[in-house]
Amino acid sequence: MSPIEIGYICLGILFVLLFLGTPIGVVMGAVGVGGMAWVASTSAGLGILKTVPFATFSAYHYSVLPLFILMGELCYQAGLTKSLYDAVHKWVGHFPGGLAIATVGGCTAFAAVSGSSLATAATMGTLVLPEMKRFKYDDALATGSIAAGGTIGILIPPSTILIIYAILTQQSVGKLFLAGFFPGVLEALFYVAVIWFLCKRNPSLGPRGPKASFKERIYVLKDTWGVVALFIIIIGGIYTGAFTPTEAGGIGAFGAFLFAIYRRKLTLESFKLSLIETCKSTSMISFIILGAMMFGYFLAVTRLPFEMADQISALPFNRYVILFIIIVIYLLIGCVMDAMAMILLTVPIFFPLAISLGFDGIWFGIIIVRVFEMASITPPVGMNVYVLHGVAEDIPMNTIFRGIMPFLIADVFHLALLIAFPQIVMWLPNLMS
Repeated sequence: MSPIEIGYICLGILFVLLFLGTPIGVVMGAVGVGGMAWVASTSAGLGILKTVPFATFSAYHYSVLPLFILMGELCYQAGLTKSLYDAVHKWVGHFPGGLAIATVGGCTAFAAVSGSSLATAATMGTLVLPEMKRFKYDDALATGSIAAGGTIGILIPPSTILIIYAILTQQSVGKLFLAGFFPGVLEALFYVAVIWFLCKRNPSLGPRGPKASFKERIYVLKDTWGVVALFIIIIGGIYTGAFTPTEAGGIGAFGAFLFAIYRRKLTLESFKLSLIETCKSTSMISFIILGAMMFGYFLAVTRLPFEMADQISALPFNRYVILFIIIVIYLLIGCVMDAMAMILLTVPIFFPLAISLGFDGIWFGIIIVRVFEMASITPPVGMNVYVLHGVAEDIPMNTIFRGIMPFLIADVFHLALLIAFPQIVMWLPNLMS
């Protein structure tokens, strides 16, 4: 039996085990080790079990992951996320749909410090849904804006998913961060436009809130300067080359620690909680990455990804037709799988294909992350929708799905724009190089 045939068999076993509910890190690691033993030898299979963990986690660039997770945890414990929402609310809350617009703005700001789509949806849902109910916002618009706004979390830098993509594909973390900035901001503007359009047509969907005075608007900014400064320092430092992404993670975590102390929000208990949550998240992610790396070594030996890439790229289709097929596959997978699992499972297969078709690795990373954002709110599953439903159990699922449909339509136009004009993604990274 050829290595490629063994690769296909092991790929089938992997999907069967995943659908049976086996943890993805365990599945990928076991199939990787077992497959390597089958293709080469038992000693080769045990060899990757011995060498891959050290080779993966001793890499300098890997430390960027826990540092940015810690930064997000410290910002959350310091109450900086609530301050961001309050500031946006004061500035735009009096417009039609103003609270929903503030929610999208708050999600964008929260994403800049958390990098997690699900965390953004859960946190903002808990924070703003009671306010929108108090002002008699339509349930569909309220939940739709939170669920859709929460997806921005994995695109706006610093993003955990982009870091993992960089580790898997050997792309620059700094360039991926810069590449995600404009698409993330543009995505937020698309959502704001959707809210404005809906509320202009039917003002009862999002009644105007009280108008804050100019003095109140200026005053509320005093609690947000820390996050803004932190974001500018991190992105500015990476862009100018003043420090590496790993150093940026250390600076971000230390800066968040100082701001939390300055605001007198950081107690010994909350600091311990931040460290514990960081360790939990890092351990969970590391275990999955380890399994993915072992599985990747096995795939490389079988040459299955390259064989699939050659076969698909040889099809008599335009490369954008093949890209469309990949996007549809990602949408289907993303509906039933979380972002990290999807990236780890599919990138070793689709990344070589994208490169063989002549697509840029940085641009492709932003596109697939953007597609997953769409998948996370796409019926019938949509991970963000389920997270939000856990926060708002009194609102039916069909109401939430009805609320996200206008945002999903906006997502389609936004994705088409990024594909038609790659410069939107690549302008900042190209300046960096």
